[in-house]
Amino acid sequence: MMEPPRSRVAIIGAGNVGASLAYALTIKGAVRELALINRSAEKAEGEVMDLGHAMAMSYPMQIDGGDSYELCAGADIVVVTAGAAQGPGDTRLDLSRKNAAIVKDIVHRILEHNPNPIIIMVTNPVDVMTYVALKESGLPPERVISSGTVLDSARFRYLMAQHCRLDPRNLHCHVIGEHGDSELALWSRVNIAGVSLADFCTTCDRKCGKVDRENIERQVRESAYEIIDRKGSTAYGIGLALVRIIRSIQRDEESVLTVSSLVQGSYGIEHVCLSLPSILGSTGVEGVLDAPLAPEEEDALKRSAAVLREQIEQLGY
Repeated sequence: MMEPPRSRVAIIGAGNVGASLAYALTIKGAVRELALINRSAEKAEGEVMDLGHAMAMSYPMQIDGGDSYELCAGADIVVVTAGAAQGPGDTRLDLSRKNAAIVKDIVHRILEHNPNPIIIMVTNPVDVMTYVALKESGLPPERVISSGTVLDSARFRYLMAQHCRLDPRNLHCHVIGEHGDSELALWSRVNIAGVSLADFCTTCDRKCGKVDRENIERQVRESAYEIIDRKGSTAYGIGLALVRIIRSIQRDEESVLTVSSLVQGSYGIEHVCLSLPSILGSTGVEGVLDAPLAPEEEDALKRSAAVLREQIEQLGY
């Protein structure tokens, strides 16, 4: 295994997602220094102890935990997972207002101890919170991103692989737009081991008609709801998606991932954060692959941007 770079990652929030990310980073040996910050210092300290006991069976690293934002000092990357959950009777706007206040406070506390980190947002609604974090931090747009639709794209790959009876690693499938109900699967760009979906389908005995595609896209969109209904939260998938993002930044891999960041004119869209296939390197988002979309896909992307822009304006940004 390649030696991990001597970087420091700080995670804000030691709930299911934050703890799952910390665990994934530990068992993959992806970082040398990890800080876990939580409102309850005891919770963070307990997670650190548990992870530390696994170190003899994983990889050596330094892990710190507590409730002080001083632990963000020196972190190359700060991941924000903390936030309120949507309560009974809460609207999406109610959740946005609660979490915007939380994110605003968190961002300013991070910057007190670390003036120039790369911030990765995970708090929902994640695209809106990415915009809030960007505006509150004043950091360059390429340094404030979110997990976006990286996990949605992985779900798309998994479901297509099941349908085609193939290894998911042989499929390239992207979901773009909002991480939410208005997201869209890019069927026009699906390829399987370098073969376009249209060409692959001519050699395959599996049907992939309109109904099949609609069913796959519905499952991608509704996966999180179904997991939450069954086990209360999603954690493992997003934890590994974040490891993939962090590694691309740490190692300056220039991987193409559908993170959410400020859109600056692609497809005529501005003043909103949403997911597009983006090149991730050591400085954050280093470019966006805004290649032509099918007309109906571009229309759907613009509708998704309009949904997000409305939510952002309702928060006064």
